[in-house]
Amino acid sequence: MTIQALFFIVVFTGVGTSNPDFHDPQDRQLVSNWTTEFSSDNFGTIEPDYPNLGMAPLPPEAIDPLEIRPEHFNRIFKPFQGAKVDASYECSYQSVLNKLDLKKNTDKYVTTRPVADHRHLTWVFIEMRIYAILDVREADQMFISYIWVYLRWDNEHIQWDPDEFCGQKHILIPTKYLWMPDLTIEEMTEQDKATPSTHLKIKNSGWIEFRNDEVVESTCKMEVYRFPFDIQSCNISFKSIMHSDSELSLLEYTEDSELTEESRQTIQTQFEWIFISMSERKKTINHFGFNQTVVVYTISMKRRSVLYIANFLLPVLFFLCLDFASFLMSDTGGEKVGFKVTVLLAVTVMQLILNDILPPSSDKIPLIAIYCIGIFTLMLLSLLETILVMYLIDKDQTSTDKKEENQKLIENPEDKHSPLPCCCTGIKKRICCASAAKEDESFPKEGCSSPHTEVSLVMEKVYEELSEMKKSITLLSSSRTEDEKPGYWTRVAEKIDKVFIIFYILSVLLFLSVLFTLWNIDGT
Repeated sequence: MTIQALFFIVVFTGVGTSNPDFHDPQDRQLVSNWTTEFSSDNFGTIEPDYPNLGMAPLPPEAIDPLEIRPEHFNRIFKPFQGAKVDASYECSYQSVLNKLDLKKNTDKYVTTRPVADHRHLTWVFIEMRIYAILDVREADQMFISYIWVYLRWDNEHIQWDPDEFCGQKHILIPTKYLWMPDLTIEEMTEQDKATPSTHLKIKNSGWIEFRNDEVVESTCKMEVYRFPFDIQSCNISFKSIMHSDSELSLLEYTEDSELTEESRQTIQTQFEWIFISMSERKKTINHFGFNQTVVVYTISMKRRSVLYIANFLLPVLFFLCLDFASFLMSDTGGEKVGFKVTVLLAVTVMQLILNDILPPSSDKIPLIAIYCIGIFTLMLLSLLETILVMYLIDKDQTSTDKKEENQKLIENPEDKHSPLPCCCTGIKKRICCASAAKEDESFPKEGCSSPHTEVSLVMEKVYEELSEMKKSITLLSSSRTEDEKPGYWTRVAEKIDKVFIIFYILSVLLFLSVLFTLWNIDGT
């Protein structure tokens, strides 16, 4: 009586053990009938059809287990405790278990396939749902997901008439009492550490149902050519470990569109990915000399690329803009070369970061690696061009300095000859310089008087001032000539600089256009 009362409570409160994502036609019919009996368009009281328990009419909120109130608890559950139910043995679960005799007939139920004739084929229906994309590791090419698996197969040794057992159409038993398909996932690299489901659902027709959830860490060959705008497709393949396709065959019975839509509704988290679709197909493989049936589920997902654009692509592009802006700096100083080297090293650091993300076993060079290599190459050419221009300007400056020194020596021969007597000629007689007389004692002093010596000193000072003025005028005229007509190598460097700037701009525009076109073409 107690067992039947508890069973009645379970049915009355709507508690179930099945996963709502896996549908069974018989279960759906039962739920539909149950809903029809308890649904009402009136918002008054609901009159349950249980007169033998002596229950009074209850308001709608007392029927809903989610909105049950303490004041209605006694009215609902006390009649069950005091009700007298005629519990016969045929209405218990034990009666069905005794009829099947699962504990004694282990050879029939556990040891071998559940077929009456070994030539019969065991059909296993399989259905999978993905609930979460936990992680995708490109460097290791690993895909970690959380899935639910639903299996259904026929046991030819199990059958009973529900009418003989008070309408019992199914029971739950531990998994150790029945044979189960030895299915595995081909791509799995590590077994799930969580405890699998411990019970099976047995129906009166002989169908066995098994539901289990697990975290699958599987291999996935990833194509990172379009990273970070890539779309990945990872497979989860189910097959038997020991049985061939003549003994056990896997079947899938869900359309791809329905499978995709149900997966979108059930998926909880997607990490950095966007779930696109899920499809299934069946194939036959030949491993170790016998054929086996394999059901393959393919999960397609697209990477969220916003963070990669903001944290990687745009900074590298900004470095390229800084390198282009360095053309506005002067070529005569060393700051321009130092600036370009610094920007070049920054791009190198970004390449090292990219090397840790992408897998080393990629078949083709990813477009993002080509993006970094191309920009690095352009910046390297810019640095080499700057070094060449500075070398030519410095070469021209060196030749100009030598010309100036030679011109000074020609204009001032006294700088390279020893001091000689400086004589000043007059109308009547020659006046000797006092400075020359002081330096050369052998010079004749005849005709030299004191007034003439003072005049010669004054004229010497005037001559020195005029020489200094001449030198200043010569330097000013030479500087003007240099401003108006730069040296040969300077003119060559200016032409090289202009041509390279045009080449640099065209190369950058062409390179980025082709690269982004390849990204878009492969994406479509």
